[in-house]
Amino acid sequence: MFVSFKRPIAFALCFFAIALLSGCKSQTRTEKKIKQDTAATDIEGSLVFKNITLDQADERGRPLWKVKAKQATYSKDKKIARIDQPSGDLYQDGKVVLQVSAASGEIRQDGKIVLLKGQITATDTRNGALFKGDDLEWYPKEDLLIVRNNLKGTHPQLQATGKEGRYFTRKQQFELLGQVAAISKDPDLQMKTEHLIWQIKEQRVNADKRIWIERYKNKIVTDRVESDKSQLELKTKIATLQQNIQLTSLDPPLLMSSNSAIWNMKAETVVSDQPVRIVQQKENIVLTGNQGQIDLKQKVANLTGGVQALGSKNQAKVYANQLRWDIPTQNVQASGNVIYQQINPPFNTTGPTAVGRLQDQSIVVTGGAGNRVVTEIIP
Repeated sequence: MFVSFKRPIAFALCFFAIALLSGCKSQTRTEKKIKQDTAATDIEGSLVFKNITLDQADERGRPLWKVKAKQATYSKDKKIARIDQPSGDLYQDGKVVLQVSAASGEIRQDGKIVLLKGQITATDTRNGALFKGDDLEWYPKEDLLIVRNNLKGTHPQLQATGKEGRYFTRKQQFELLGQVAAISKDPDLQMKTEHLIWQIKEQRVNADKRIWIERYKNKIVTDRVESDKSQLELKTKIATLQQNIQLTSLDPPLLMSSNSAIWNMKAETVVSDQPVRIVQQKENIVLTGNQGQIDLKQKVANLTGGVQALGSKNQAKVYANQLRWDIPTQNVQASGNVIYQQINPPFNTTGPTAVGRLQDQSIVVTGGAGNRVVTEIIP
C-alpha cells in the first residue's frame, strides 16, 4: 500500500477509508492492491495498515523521504502515523542521500518530521558513512539528521561515538556532542573531547573544546597532545593546535607547551610561531624562546628569539638569539648575543657563538673575526 504525505494525513486517510468501504463492483488496480497487501482495521478509532509505503514531497514535487513499513497505525486525530519495521530513503534535492532502517518509528506534522527508534542504521549513499543509534530524527526541510543514544558513526576515515550526533547532509558534516571519542586509522590516533565537528567530504576534524589526542605506532603510544582548539587534516596528517597546548613525546622524552603549534605527524615535526617552552624532565633541562621547532624524528629542537636554556643541576644558563639542542647528546649550539652564566664557580661569558653541554658546564663561548669574548668572574 502507498500513502503520500503531499496532503495532510487526514485527507489521505479519508480517501483510503472511502476506497475500502466502497461497494462498487468495479475495482481499480489500486483497490485490488490495497486488499492484497494490506488490511485496514479500525481499532479504537485508529486506522491500521499493513505492508505500507509512505512518502513526502516538497513544493516542487521532489521526494523528501520514502519509507516502507510492515504496519502503520494512524492516531485518532490523524496527525501521527506510527510505523513498525520501517526502511527507506531520505532525499535531498530529489536525490537519495541516506538509506535508513529501524525497529519502529513515527511520522509527525504531516511528514515534516520522521522519527525512528531502536536498532537504527542510516547510511550516506555518497560517502559510505554509517550512523547507528537508538533514536533518530529527520528534518527534511533543514537537511538535518539527529541521532541519539548509543550513537556510533563509522567511515574509512574515522570511527566516533558520543551522546548526540547531528548530520548535516548538504555539508556532509557530522557534529558530535557529549563524551565524544574518535579513532582514526591513518593517522593512527585516538581523540576525546566534548564537541567534535567531522567534515567528511573535506577529510577534516575540528574541535572547539579541549581535546586529548594520543598517537600510536605499532599499537604503542608515541605522543600525547592537549589543546583548547584543534583542526586535524586527515589527508595530510597535519594538526593545527591553539591555546594551552601541551605535547608530550615519549621518544624523545620531552614536554612542549605553547599557545600555537602545527603538528605534522607524517614529517614528525612540531612548529610554533608563538612563545614556546620545552622541558626534558630526566635531565631537568628547560628551554624557552619566542618561536620553536621540534623534529621528533631527528630528535632536535631549534628555538629563536629571546632564547633561554637552563640546566637546573648547577643553574647554568645560556641566553641567545638562536639555539639548537640535540636532545640525545644534550649538546647545544647557540648564536647571536650569547650570554653564558654559571654559579659554581660564578662567572659570565659573552660572545657571538657557544657550543657545549649545560649539564656538565662544558659550554665554550667563541668569537669570530672582529668579535671578542668577554668573561666576567664574579667574586
